[in-house]
Amino acid sequence: MATIAQDGGLAIGNFILRRIPHLSDHFPDLQNYPNPLDNNPFFHPASEFYANPSDVVLRHILHDFNSPAPPHDAYIRSGPRRRVYFQGSHVRVAIVTCGGLCPGMNTVIRELVVGLWDLYGVREIFGIRAGYRGFYSGEAVALNPKLVHNWHKRGGSVLETSRGGFDLQRIVYIIGGDGTMRGMLAICEEITRRKLSIAVVGIPKTVDNDVGIIDRSFGFETAVEVAQQAISAAHTEAESAVNGIGLVKLMGRSSGHIALHAILSSRDVDCCLIPEIDFHLEGEGGLYKFLERRLKDAGHAVVVVAEGAGQDIIPKTEEVNVQEKDDSGNPVFLDVGAWLRSELKKWWKREHGKELFTVKYIDPTYMIRAVPANAADNMYCTLLAHSAVHGGMAGYTAFVCGRINGVYAYIPVEEVARAKNVVNTRDHEWAWVRSIANQPDFVKP
Repeated sequence: MATIAQDGGLAIGNFILRRIPHLSDHFPDLQNYPNPLDNNPFFHPASEFYANPSDVVLRHILHDFNSPAPPHDAYIRSGPRRRVYFQGSHVRVAIVTCGGLCPGMNTVIRELVVGLWDLYGVREIFGIRAGYRGFYSGEAVALNPKLVHNWHKRGGSVLETSRGGFDLQRIVYIIGGDGTMRGMLAICEEITRRKLSIAVVGIPKTVDNDVGIIDRSFGFETAVEVAQQAISAAHTEAESAVNGIGLVKLMGRSSGHIALHAILSSRDVDCCLIPEIDFHLEGEGGLYKFLERRLKDAGHAVVVVAEGAGQDIIPKTEEVNVQEKDDSGNPVFLDVGAWLRSELKKWWKREHGKELFTVKYIDPTYMIRAVPANAADNMYCTLLAHSAVHGGMAGYTAFVCGRINGVYAYIPVEEVARAKNVVNTRDHEWAWVRSIANQPDFVKP
């Protein structure tokens, strides 16, 4: 027997199904059709090809046998359905990319186009230029498989992207797409209010990997790979100097996942500073004392800092006392890398006078996010895009595609909009970083 849980989920036994809206919820007489994949001339779907309506993906798979098991959050498994609620010949699709760049954006666009065109016979597919504002400030671009054929080999976004520009009264619909989850949620609510038979599908994009619920966001593995190259260069520079410090600033506004994973893969880093931990410079347990010991023992050191770290200890001028925000409403951070480089030089001159000392500062921020996706991310983007295509054609809406514990699922957009994925400094991953770098916990005595 199913009941409604306190947070709105559908409770079935010890499972809470995070149900996503379906067009038939508002249009009970909406016609459905056999999936055109049944008549695909190139292959014949096996019985296991289609996802069953009862297939779910569990969010948490690790449990303590000695503790009572809590209710399991469950999400609808992604994949093609036997019945669809759109006919390809009658569908118009808009694809929009919003926010900053991320490796794999062009792969997602390409695979959305190819999947819609080849699998479901959709012929009216349009790319919206320059983010949300492109819906009302420019001409859409007609897309087809021939046009997007090589897009997955390119970095950036061929459709162009921007922050902000959201105007609900001037945006009619999005089918498929990638933008801010808050904007997508507002669009879904407006479509429901207008009683329109339109599906809205999101693919989360954040190079920082700070979207909650899903295993990881696309482009993250590529970002870590490029970040590791920057760390290797910093290590070479530091190792080649007397009392050399290699300082690398990596992306990570509110979470330090890129820094954490790049450090675990490179093994050349002595200290990692991320937004989730506080640190101080002076005194026992501070950064200066740690680096002094490291330089004495090894002659060099490598420090990685995420862009959102240390914002509370960087001195602010009167002009920046009121924190500036970008067009998406995100705070504009002070440059922790440049500040830390300056402070390190001042410290060494104050404490060690004329002894040789070098700080080599590397900021690969835009290089990390602008490169083409690597093989792993290209595959991930392809499967995310096809999951989105299948879900939208099956009549689901207001959902986001993502991989949960290795299985692709459909997640309600409102959950993704409020969920965050920050580094848990009490779990095993951060413990691994500490054990590799032997860095202090920066607790003041």
